[in-house]
Amino acid sequence: METFQELFEAYGADYRETMRRFMNKEAMYIRFLDMLFQDTSLEKLGRALDSGDMTGAFEAAHTLKGVSANLGLTPLYEAVCAIVEPLRFGTPFDAEQLYQKIQSEFKRVDLLRSSLKGEG
Repeated sequence: METFQELFEAYGADYRETMRRFMNKEAMYIRFLDMLFQDTSLEKLGRALDSGDMTGAFEAAHTLKGVSANLGLTPLYEAVCAIVEPLRFGTPFDAEQLYQKIQSEFKRVDLLRSSLKGEG
């Protein structure tokens, strides 16, 4: 069975730096990771993109960016950054493609969460 650190690093995250933020307490980290799935920012982002509300989309994406950075979820963070910057500056982008990438990364984080909890 892989360790927490091995699973975390296999996902693409920086274990040492992230755990430092969580006082090296893996159980604390999992509690905060669980909160990511209670947050509605992903759904808000999708609704805002669908309705053309670029301000709402930016706010939701910016929240996801901060949360994913604090949780050390580098692949999710990078996927969110790819949509935050075009939203910030009003530059053209493929909303559907970028949103699908974020959703895909969210699924990977959910699998990581299950594995870290020993459910996977």
